Amino acid sequence: MFKKILFWLPRVLSVLLVIFISIFALDVFNEYHSFSEIIIPLFLHLIPSLILIALAIVAWRWERIGGLIYIAFGIFYIITMKRSFHFNLSWILTISGPLFLIGLLFVFRKK
Repeated sequence: MFKKILFWLPRVLSVLLVIFISIFALDVFNEYHSFSEIIIPLFLHLIPSLILIALAIVAWRWERIGGLIYIAFGIFYIITMKRSFHFNLSWILTISGPLFLIGLLFVFRKK
């Protein structure tokens, strides 16, 4: 039972993280823009979600490699945010925290 939970937990968290990140793309919708004006900004805002979907697919197949990539993305986000003028510790923890957690769950899961 515990092994089954440890198998599904990082996968479910991966899907929830993609949904959470995708919510930020909704800010492109504005009553003053037509759909043709929104499609490109919407796609650009969804690029992180598409990357996370691809990463989730990799991690489902190759758990350790995917887990290490999740951890690397968490480190990349921290480095990127520390260099920007929008440094905010709560956002770093909100985005990189789940990346680290999911990565660790994939890496250290026993077969």
